[in-house]
Amino acid sequence: MSTQRCGWCSDDPLYIAYHDQEWGKPQHDENHLFEMLCLEGQQAGLSWITVLKKREHYRSHFFQHSIADVAALTDDQLELKLSDAGLICHIGKLKAIRDNAIAWLKLKDEVEDVSAWLWSFVDHQTENNDVANYREAPAQTELSQKLSKTLKKRGFKFVGPTTCYAFMQAVGMVNDHENHCQFK
Repeated sequence: MSTQRCGWCSDDPLYIAYHDQEWGKPQHDENHLFEMLCLEGQQAGLSWITVLKKREHYRSHFFQHSIADVAALTDDQLELKLSDAGLICHIGKLKAIRDNAIAWLKLKDEVEDVSAWLWSFVDHQTENNDVANYREAPAQTELSQKLSKTLKKRGFKFVGPTTCYAFMQAVGMVNDHENHCQFK
């Protein structure tokens, strides 16, 4: 019997690994949450597989460094990153990673545990949804709209309600695996 996965998961090995090992699994590590929030913002207007294929470049440039180091990047340093074709060459998106690091640190000063703060939006437990077909999963919800609005007020960038919902799915705050998927 073949492995049953969500319909959005192609036969690309990178996509399969992401689907099977990461997507929808509860994540609480602040560095990983920061990475996923920023990567979801990088996706705006693009397919997720495009971002996944560039993920190692993003890790090299940003996410294998402390959030404080990312917050300290200058505009000139970010401009230099535009020459790396392994990144999405959009200065606004690259600056958003730095700006999000700054916003994250400010939030951390206020709430101490950003992971717990984020998870409070779903009452600290995964919301399991009944999804017969991935096309039925919403692009955004009232909850992702609330998270988006709150993050924007705190200085985060590229965190619209659709991006926030994709983030919530990616880090397991929401489980939208299709009902037939063996990874539900």
